[in-house]
Amino acid sequence: MSLLSEIERRRTFGIISHPDAGKTTLTEKLLLFGGAIQEAGAVKSNKIKKGVTSDFMEIERQRGISVATSVLAFEYKGIKINILDTPGHKDFAEDTYRTLTAVDSVIVIIDVAKGVEEQTQKLVEVCRMRNIPLIIFINKLDREGKDAFDLLDEIEQKLKLIITPLSFPIGMGFDFKGIYNFWEKNINLFSGDSRKNIEETIEIEDINAPELDSLIGETAANILREEVELVTEIYPNFEQEEYLNGHLHPVFFGSALNNFGVRELLDCFIEIAPKPQPKESDTRLVFPDEDSFTGFVFKIHANMDPKHRDRLAFIKIVSGIFKRNTPYLHVRNNKKMKFSSPNAFFAERKQIVEISYPGDIVGIHDTGNFKIGDTLTEGEILLYKGIPSFSPEHFKYINNADPMKSKQLAKGIDQLMDEGVAQLFILEINGRKVIGTVGALQFEVIQYRLEHEYGAKCIYENLNVHKACWIEPEKSNKDELTEFKLVKSRFLAKDKLGQLVFFADSAFTLQMTLQKYPSIKMHFISEFE
Repeated sequence: MSLLSEIERRRTFGIISHPDAGKTTLTEKLLLFGGAIQEAGAVKSNKIKKGVTSDFMEIERQRGISVATSVLAFEYKGIKINILDTPGHKDFAEDTYRTLTAVDSVIVIIDVAKGVEEQTQKLVEVCRMRNIPLIIFINKLDREGKDAFDLLDEIEQKLKLIITPLSFPIGMGFDFKGIYNFWEKNINLFSGDSRKNIEETIEIEDINAPELDSLIGETAANILREEVELVTEIYPNFEQEEYLNGHLHPVFFGSALNNFGVRELLDCFIEIAPKPQPKESDTRLVFPDEDSFTGFVFKIHANMDPKHRDRLAFIKIVSGIFKRNTPYLHVRNNKKMKFSSPNAFFAERKQIVEISYPGDIVGIHDTGNFKIGDTLTEGEILLYKGIPSFSPEHFKYINNADPMKSKQLAKGIDQLMDEGVAQLFILEINGRKVIGTVGALQFEVIQYRLEHEYGAKCIYENLNVHKACWIEPEKSNKDELTEFKLVKSRFLAKDKLGQLVFFADSAFTLQMTLQKYPSIKMHFISEFE
């Protein structure tokens, strides 16, 4: 197959939602339709249930939440689909933000009972800023929930999206009978049997036909006719161009746990979703169909298999063809590297690939050469933009609890920070290590992983920091910077890249510092122009 035809048949997307909206369950069911797994698992904290494929870290299985982005791939109707299942928990939002730099479109899941929740709003805001095409899947229709029109209004108002339903529920919860599909002009009857791969589908060209009454009952049929008429009057017609530009967002209804409405979502998705898109670098816009290979690291995961201490860098291929055992330029280090065993992913199962195309995600074994945001090319000097570190919100000193294991602790901290789990700062005044995280739960994850993956124990000590600000020395007045460093020496640290960081203990301190040293350039993200 040619490069162009391989690009045409690829779809790379992320799944985002508030925790517990059914994100990992939907991922499992999509894999089920793709024939990638035989039986989908359920995300529950108890040990009896089959573990879900995309949650492969032990702490995820115990907690019943996803704390790291999983990469999964499968084929469906001749289309190669790459899914990035992201954490929904707000404490792991930074991992999700970074993942959104590697996807071409997104599916947003909304719980029918809870509606639009806080974390969904934040993530959709990031997508909207980048004009990422969104499809919305309203989940758990087999449970009692909000009225369909109320939900659609809420999506429009809270998420500020222009939407168009491509399917619509017939009843809800106890009265749920099925879904009318605008896209395929058919009705899917709900059997409530999650073991069935594909539910009963009946073509309905005309919903005014009397056969609808016999299928779902006269009352339900009349309500459906009224609702369908309302939908066609209120909402705009679906235009693929508008969707691809991030201006119009299709909505589907279903129940992922019961495998219901998932096939309709998938069938529509492979038709309308964008193929791999061009990406902006620091020098130019890079197109997927260019001959020379480029890609960037958007995630690093240590110990995917704790027995082998392997550390994988996840690379999104942007252009050209990635080939095994071919030397590529690591732009930041300015050195050529080749990879003998690049992996394609199916959660825990990895397979070595000879060749990969734009849109694909490749995992390469890393001995510490890579950092998040690194670019690989065939020789061109360019860097992909938009993978910053955000200012953490929680800070603690990290101390060694077992002096015999100081090497293991240092290695563990080093590798986990490269993963982007949290950020490491070293105080200028005494060299003490400080961990900064976006959410408090990350401290627990770090402690757990240090002990179980590296055999090291740590204890934390509270540190009162309101905000970490990156200092830009080049654009700051030299004399003022010298005085600032002298006066604020107790509050200065370096991040992993050696950039200077100021710890403000309160909003007031930050404000007063900015007033006193007006020439000093401070940033709340690590990537600044």
